[in-house]
Amino acid sequence: QVQLVESGGGLVQPGGSLRLSCAASGRTFSNYVMGWFRQAPGKEREFVAGISWSWDNTNYADSVKGRFTISKDNAKNTMYLQMNVLKPEDTAVYYCNAKLGAMNYWGQGTQVTVSS
Repeated sequence: QVQLVESGGGLVQPGGSLRLSCAASGRTFSNYVMGWFRQAPGKEREFVAGISWSWDNTNYADSVKGRFTISKDNAKNTMYLQMNVLKPEDTAVYYCNAKLGAMNYWGQGTQVTVSS
């Protein structure tokens, strides 16, 4: 059974930093595309950043380019999202995603709140 478990969310002031983690288990994730998505209250879930599990190709939403960095540790089966210079508009529930063709898995989400 595939499990994606996010951690690292919390309350941070504008300009601050957080690092989210996504621990993946239940299968081999070779060839999967891993990603972070977020959903703010009253808004649709949106893409934040993605990375290939087998290679280091990354891509980012324009709104987070230069501030967020996605990375992974294959040995630990863990993906990360380093978030710097956080803004109030980054406030959302952040979800970990693993996708390969029709197989699409989600974590339960972790809340990130950026407020003074």
